[in-house]
Amino acid sequence: MPTFVRARRAVVAALLSGALLVTTAACGDESRQSMTANAQATPTSSASFQQQKLAKTRFVANAGLAAGATYQWIVKPYRAGKFKKGADGRTVALVKAGLAGAFTYNRLKAAVNNAKGDALLSKAVAPLSAGIDSLKDLGTKLRKGEATDGDIGAFENIIKGVKDAGKSAGAEVVDKVPSTSQLSGG
Repeated sequence: MPTFVRARRAVVAALLSGALLVTTAACGDESRQSMTANAQATPTSSASFQQQKLAKTRFVANAGLAAGATYQWIVKPYRAGKFKKGADGRTVALVKAGLAGAFTYNRLKAAVNNAKGDALLSKAVAPLSAGIDSLKDLGTKLRKGEATDGDIGAFENIIKGVKDAGKSAGAEVVDKVPSTSQLSGG
């Protein structure tokens, strides 16, 4: 039995270390990605209808993945009490929530960059940028088990705002739950 406990601890330590490395690596590459996305998504006077349509499609895809990850791995487990000390599966739930938090932030930033390709969508999403930026460190807070009702509410409110902005611009966002490999960047 003691061998089982040591093996279990080693697996948990490996999972936590891997999650930390993945979220750190995902955040470190952000400046290069945003520069590339800005160069591609900035509309010009010769922007065609097709480019605008692709901007909306990409916005819907990225926002849908962010909404799905937030609900599936942050909101739902939080409401079920999975993040409370002593809860069954707490460690795994916290690791997944941390990954989902980083993933959500990344996809929302991509969605905002996609929205720049469509004038109406860009105007609708612009007020949400500060709120999205405020989510940057919540993935770490979730992973450490320090998230509060307010933090979970922040995720829900931002997602609701993005969905409403998309709907007002004719780009309705539907939740799409990403796979675990998408969450971990694989």
